[in-house]
Amino acid sequence: MSYNNFMTLQFASKSENEAFARITVAAFVSQLDPTMNELTDIKTVISEAVTNSIIHGYENDMDGVITISARIEADTIHITIEDQGRGIDDIEQAMEPLFTSKPELERSGMGFTIMENFMDNLEISTSLGKGTIVRMSKRIESKKALYN
Repeated sequence: MSYNNFMTLQFASKSENEAFARITVAAFVSQLDPTMNELTDIKTVISEAVTNSIIHGYENDMDGVITISARIEADTIHITIEDQGRGIDDIEQAMEPLFTSKPELERSGMGFTIMENFMDNLEISTSLGKGTIVRMSKRIESKKALYN
């Protein structure tokens, strides 16, 4: 079965919107009938990316806007999370496991590592003073296909 569908969501860069974003994307991807593990992976990467935008991109400035776009093509979910925050100084360093630019907040520095491990593809583009775009995708192994 082949689906093609899309959604776009914009919200204020407030920490309480992280759960809203996670649940909204999970509801959208549910039409592909993901396994619980796949759904958990997607919810986790949404949480990580949105939290990064809030804490690092906007530095907890609640006036920022985060945009999530998701599209389904056949059995794959493509997700883009974008902010117009400060950008990332050194993307290679930021991608290293355990690196955090906010150690005083007791951040684990595992956000990008988690995204990379839970998704099939991860691309990050950033521009200082203009923001960051995180693009990721994951092929969903439909439960229906597993039981047929």
